[in-house]
Amino acid sequence: MKTLVFTSLFALLAMLMPVDKKKKIVFFGDSITEAGIMPGGYIRRIDSMLNGRGMGEQFELVGAGISGNKIYDLFLRMQTDVLDAKPDIVVIYIGVNDVWHKRLAGTGTDADRFERFYNAILQKLALANIRAIICTPAVIGERTDFSNEQDGELNNYCTIIRRIAATHKTPLVDLRRAFLDYNLKNNPGNRESGILTTDRVHLNAAGNQLVADEMLKVILAL
Repeated sequence: MKTLVFTSLFALLAMLMPVDKKKKIVFFGDSITEAGIMPGGYIRRIDSMLNGRGMGEQFELVGAGISGNKIYDLFLRMQTDVLDAKPDIVVIYIGVNDVWHKRLAGTGTDADRFERFYNAILQKLALANIRAIICTPAVIGERTDFSNEQDGELNNYCTIIRRIAATHKTPLVDLRRAFLDYNLKNNPGNRESGILTTDRVHLNAAGNQLVADEMLKVILAL
């Protein structure tokens, strides 16, 4: 009888003890993030690094990237792809298409509109008590002497994102700076691709690893 009582009490206590909840992270972006969930992609690499640190069970990583997306596309699909998923953290990695598509397809995003939509996304996340990490877009061409055709515009949009991060006190992953620093050391021939990208924009293995390294530092610092 005593054994039964103690067993029942232990079972009750076990039920009442809090269960550690995985921290859900949604990676929100464009084709670079869409590819991030593929083998070798930066999201898969972050997952592997967390597992290597014995922290894999503490996190759930979700990819929410769609090819061609710009900042207003993210705003329009926030409810279904972010808010309904109830994440703890959202990593926003956007901006390349907002600049690149101005020349590529004539469908980019003006700087003022880009900033307004970005602020609106962060406001919605704050209202839902979701932490945000924001990233500068990395490159549209890897030349280190700022002779890539859209370097000036891309730098301007990165300045906007840095300002947004400071205003909202949001953690920043400055991929623009990280990619430039890496290329200054590893691109002595001033090539426009093939160092961290396959085509001036999309990531190769080294690019995915660099993004994973930079993001993971900020994620673990939260």
